[in-house]
Amino acid sequence: MSAQARTGTSPEMALRRELHRRGRRFRVDFRFDIDGLRRRRADLVFTRRRVAVFVDGCFWHRCPRHATSPKSNGSWWEAKLATNVARDADTDTRLRGAGWTVLRVWEHEDPVAAADRVEACLDTVPGDARCVVPTRPPADGLRKEGR
Repeated sequence: MSAQARTGTSPEMALRRELHRRGRRFRVDFRFDIDGLRRRRADLVFTRRRVAVFVDGCFWHRCPRHATSPKSNGSWWEAKLATNVARDADTDTRLRGAGWTVLRVWEHEDPVAAADRVEACLDTVPGDARCVVPTRPPADGLRKEGR
């Protein structure tokens, strides 16, 4: 698992390219200086707007549409993946409690649609207010072929 890329994955890069093309500037692999979150990082962060964007892999974060369960050592994997989902929920709760807006994007989501969601949030968030855009797209918001 240590060989898994933490940053610079294909879905993350596609979203970064699309947001950059639209003129949005952000921090990458941002570490929060909040108690209890020092070891947690967001993929993209808009610090002035206090918006954190996480690009989650379907396997590691248990996408409702694409999650699979390994057959070998199944109980260990089930516990591991459940811990990942619980950590995601804890991170979201702590960040929101600290005044951040959290957006989560599935790896299968179309980067243009994801960028639209991020921009809608950035355009509606005046400083540290809450974003009214849903934090996760529906699981059937599949990524378009060829991208």
